[in-house]
Amino acid sequence: MEWHVSKKKSIRVMAVASGGGHWIQLNRIAPAFAEMDVTFVTVRSTLRHMAPENARFCVVPDATRWNRFRLIHLAFKMLYLIMRYRPQVVISTGAAPGYFALRIGRFFGAKTCWVDSIANTEKLSLSGKAIKKHADLVLTQWPHLVEEPEQGGCSVEFAGAVM
Repeated sequence: MEWHVSKKKSIRVMAVASGGGHWIQLNRIAPAFAEMDVTFVTVRSTLRHMAPENARFCVVPDATRWNRFRLIHLAFKMLYLIMRYRPQVVISTGAAPGYFALRIGRFFGAKTCWVDSIANTEKLSLSGKAIKKHADLVLTQWPHLVEEPEQGGCSVEFAGAVM
């Protein structure tokens, strides 16, 4: 899939990741958004120093599938952020915040891209498997994990590694 999005400040991007390796990977691809209006979203305010200086920075609750109430809180916070900033593109390197961002962003008409974790060498992450039915583009960092599209979903493509 080719995206024809020019690098202008008018392009609104929301880049979302949980902490740890997901956040590090997201920051490795951040130069691709240098000329765009970017909102970075993660789960800890202490990670602000890693985001580009000119980008908006927001914090959402951290949640996992084992804590349903925190997942609901996370989903509503992500809904609020997407309605507030109206991103045209939503990209995530992982976990629950990214899953909700892509689902909600796509509902509001944003192009969506999931970059699966480099740590998942044998199979797609749990979130990656779940989101491929709803994303416009899913990228893996391992060529042997490329998949054809499922009914109503997108393919999983390899376009190089972030790390």
